[in-house]
Amino acid sequence: MSRRALSAASAVFFLILTSAAGSASQPVQTSNIGSQCVACHTTVTPNVVADWKLSKHHEAGIDCDTCHGTAHTTAADAAKATIPTPETCGQCHETQVTQFSKGKHAMAWAAMEAMPTIHWQPMAMTEGMKGCGSCHKIGLKSAEQLATLQKQERFGTASCDSCHTRHTFSVKEAQSPQACETCHMGFDHPQWEMYSSSKHGVRNELKQLKIQPETSAAPTCQTCHMQQGNHEVMTAWGFLAVRLPLPDDPQWKADQVTILQALGVLDPSGKPTARLDVVKAANVARVDQASWQAQRDKMLKTCNQCHSLNFAKQQLQYGDDMIKNADHLMAQAIRIVADLYKDGILPKPKNYAYPFPDLLTFHDAPTVIEQKLFVMYLEHRMRTFQGTFHASPDYALWYGWSEMQRDLTEIQQLAAEARRGQPGLRPAVRPQ
Repeated sequence: MSRRALSAASAVFFLILTSAAGSASQPVQTSNIGSQCVACHTTVTPNVVADWKLSKHHEAGIDCDTCHGTAHTTAADAAKATIPTPETCGQCHETQVTQFSKGKHAMAWAAMEAMPTIHWQPMAMTEGMKGCGSCHKIGLKSAEQLATLQKQERFGTASCDSCHTRHTFSVKEAQSPQACETCHMGFDHPQWEMYSSSKHGVRNELKQLKIQPETSAAPTCQTCHMQQGNHEVMTAWGFLAVRLPLPDDPQWKADQVTILQALGVLDPSGKPTARLDVVKAANVARVDQASWQAQRDKMLKTCNQCHSLNFAKQQLQYGDDMIKNADHLMAQAIRIVADLYKDGILPKPKNYAYPFPDLLTFHDAPTVIEQKLFVMYLEHRMRTFQGTFHASPDYALWYGWSEMQRDLTEIQQLAAEARRGQPGLRPAVRPQ
């Protein structure tokens, strides 16, 4: 991605934050046509009506037109129905929308669009929301993005309904760990699998099955990540487990610099690039000690509800140490590929700004060794440190650390073969 494109992406982040700041002050739109909506949709979409009748909205007299407007009145003008946005929810839920707008989930859509090769995916995967867009739709969108989405297929704009699914919009549903399962699972962030196989998750499942008593301690995802219902959903290390300032330990510092260079956040001389502005705007990493410590202290306070403070500090320190160890393996692999570029053995892709492999190109990396590096970073490094923090030993070891060791061995062998002139590292020819 060019500096110009990255700066534009950064600007989009700030535009979204600015537009969201005053979104919760509009008056609630009401009319007397709600009963007409129910009468018709009881036949047309009966389950939608059934869900709405189960909702707090129904109990409070919030009718269809409050969220969908009054323009749609017949089957012929269904396209005039307004699709809700967070601003719609903010008319009544100002506190929650304000918290959400400052948090990680609010940046999801913009973070997806900032990826260098996202436009190489089929539209159904992004705007069509059958891939990345299906989960990243929770993020806030600019007015231009909303207009584009509504022109194409008009859905996926509400954000809040990613967790409080329509039309019940249940608080109890969103407070259950299963509400997180759809997005927080799989390749690069199997938090659901980690959590559900941990003692935390097992105890919660037993509690839901009425085997554990209702008063037993059984932390959910929300217990740790949405303390007191706060919708910011922030963590100390962030999604990518990189932070500023860099560690004091010389080896870890060097390893993190290498990783930041492969993320395009630092240039070959270690100076910040335009992507750092995107990282700051997206709030995907803590960029000062105070903000990192604030999130760590918040987590310690949560852990201390069930564990001693000493135990909690020790367990979180294990997570920090696991990042350190994983980073050392990761940095070695990155340097191997960077050296292949440097020595002219592997052609550096023209769309890479710097002589480092670009980890954010994901599966669009052009050769086998670069693909292996991407998998090592986004799948196996993630599982190593996330498995540790989520108290899932099998993920931390066998799905994470062990796989990273194997990745590094394979990358070393592929590099050695390339240096001997053996085939197999030529860039793939992609269909146009």
